[in-house]
Amino acid sequence: MKKNLLTLCLALALGVTTPLTALAASTVSPANVSIAPTINTATLQQLPWQPLVPPATQDVKLTAASPQISQGNIEGAVAAFALPADRGSMEITLSSLVTDNELFAPSVLVLDEQMRPAAYYPSSYFTYEKAGIMVNDRLQGVMKLTPALGQKQIYLLVYTTREDLAKTTTLLDPAKAYAMGVGNAVPNIPDPIAKHTPTGNLKIKVTAEQGMGNVMIGLIQSTPQPAPVVVGSAAQPAAVAAPAPAKATEPMLSETENYFNQAIKDAVKSGDVDKALKLLNEAEHLGSTSARKTFIGSVKGKG
Repeated sequence: MKKNLLTLCLALALGVTTPLTALAASTVSPANVSIAPTINTATLQQLPWQPLVPPATQDVKLTAASPQISQGNIEGAVAAFALPADRGSMEITLSSLVTDNELFAPSVLVLDEQMRPAAYYPSSYFTYEKAGIMVNDRLQGVMKLTPALGQKQIYLLVYTTREDLAKTTTLLDPAKAYAMGVGNAVPNIPDPIAKHTPTGNLKIKVTAEQGMGNVMIGLIQSTPQPAPVVVGSAAQPAAVAAPAPAKATEPMLSETENYFNQAIKDAVKSGDVDKALKLLNEAEHLGSTSARKTFIGSVKGKG
């Protein structure tokens, strides 16, 4: 796994154009966006993307009045979130709560800054969690994402499918849950069944994440990139070309160059590739001419 991770980061540093690389091993591979649904650009642009800046926790009620998508296998209400891509890695916990034996079975599509599919979490990724103190029965999953450097924001779309609407989820009867909790004999009674519906109640929690095992969203940008796709239906002012980034008027001092190179080597050696990438970006911004070579050499050495 470590060898695969280092090979991945080397490819990113060399400018390979794969839009996403999965850093985590899972029964569901978020990197396999080839099986993700195709949503046309116009539909994505019209969605009201709601900003979520970590740390944040939000309850979302999906109703018939919520934004809807009926396209391909997608059917029903959707929730659309815009997340900052310049604050490091994030851990996102998505829960879909059972209400009156009804349940929204979520799938999630993550898009990079250019609105390209970057990670895909089908409904099977969100597993059943029994009710606890102050929390309902729910489907829940945790997503760990690392936006590539050079982006401003990424996007997370929550939806359900026609296929999931035809299914149900078996819940744990409260009497059984109580018996298990106190060590009594579990009663032989049927469990309730939750019907899947095109609306429902979600809870999303976003926190900063420093651990490994994340999914890389987007590309490391070492050259100017096209402007991001405009998101939302409101009219936007005419775009103004951004001035080219100013070049360093003086070369980086050798002591500073050595400091960054050693920090990059130490980060790669310890397995903290996310930190190494951030150091690379900062060093090049300050005028380093050897940081990228040091990063690539360190990754090759670790491979």
